[in-house]
Amino acid sequence: MTEDAELLDDLLRLCAAAGAVPQVHHGPPGEKGAWEAAPVVLVGDDAAARCRGVARRRGVMLVGRDQDDPDVWRRAVEIGAEYVLRLPDSEGWLVDQIANAAEGVGRPALTVGVMGGRGGAGASTLACALAVTAARSGRRTMLIDGDPLGGGIDVLLGGEQSDGMRWPDFARSKGRVGAGALEESLPALHGLRVLSWGRDDEVVIPPQAMRAVLAAARRLGGVVVVDLPRRVDEGVAEALAQLDVGLLVVPGELRAVAAARRVASVAGMMLEDLRVVARGPYTAGLDEHWVAQALGRPLVGDLPVEAGLGAAQGGAVPPGGHARSPLARFCTAFWDLADASTGGVAAGRPRDAS
Repeated sequence: MTEDAELLDDLLRLCAAAGAVPQVHHGPPGEKGAWEAAPVVLVGDDAAARCRGVARRRGVMLVGRDQDDPDVWRRAVEIGAEYVLRLPDSEGWLVDQIANAAEGVGRPALTVGVMGGRGGAGASTLACALAVTAARSGRRTMLIDGDPLGGGIDVLLGGEQSDGMRWPDFARSKGRVGAGALEESLPALHGLRVLSWGRDDEVVIPPQAMRAVLAAARRLGGVVVVDLPRRVDEGVAEALAQLDVGLLVVPGELRAVAAARRVASVAGMMLEDLRVVARGPYTAGLDEHWVAQALGRPLVGDLPVEAGLGAAQGGAVPPGGHARSPLARFCTAFWDLADASTGGVAAGRPRDAS
């Protein structure tokens, strides 16, 4: 809502960047219910006086360009604005808010990262199983391979030949990635969407691309599982910053625990909620509780050994594909601890962890 031609040009440009088509008015719309129904209302400084007395609602933003206007806060209170924005400083934030409204964003996805305490710990297998069990439970699920040297997590799902985009297609992403477009562009395997690596491409994912892709995945809601490497570069650091919880898979060996301590130290600088998934067989005198205590991190549980899992990988049944298998029960118990009302994960041991 504005009659300021320059401000209107700026707002139309920002709406176009967000992929949204706005309705333009000089004051509150005459149609009944239009003010209340709009997902976001942008009120120019010049139109604030005409909006006095309108129904209070969320999503009203007072927008202008005068950085030193002393009366802007009074006008914001008069129209019930949630935010006061000054252009051009707030342009990036405003584009995100408009795009969120256009996509109908609700609660962001519960985002879980999985890392190995040492090489071969089984982190990719657990990440895959978590995603498969989440999808089987009806959750909207995306599995993201954050390890370019891991061989491609789509192989574990038997989908390396599936049509769809891979990481090299997103490597140059710097701005916003559309959530719906991301989901539709990825291979659909076993009820979930998978972002993996190409077979021949050696691509470094810059942090801005990782940020854009993960932000889009989170906006879809449901569950996002990220398979992460042990080394932490700028892209991995960006992924860690967007996680709700991290799982560190640690074999029950002294050398593995020593290696995992280094991984936990680095990852813990960017991720506060980092938990331990211990995996047997254990060296004499060790168990899952000892492993977690040695790392000073909460214990999720003991990752069960599943006979024949290695031989089955890459076949028709992915890790976690058999609903009654020990691995699937472990993952299902983990998701049962997810607190849907807050988007967090409750502390505790999965019931079927043993």
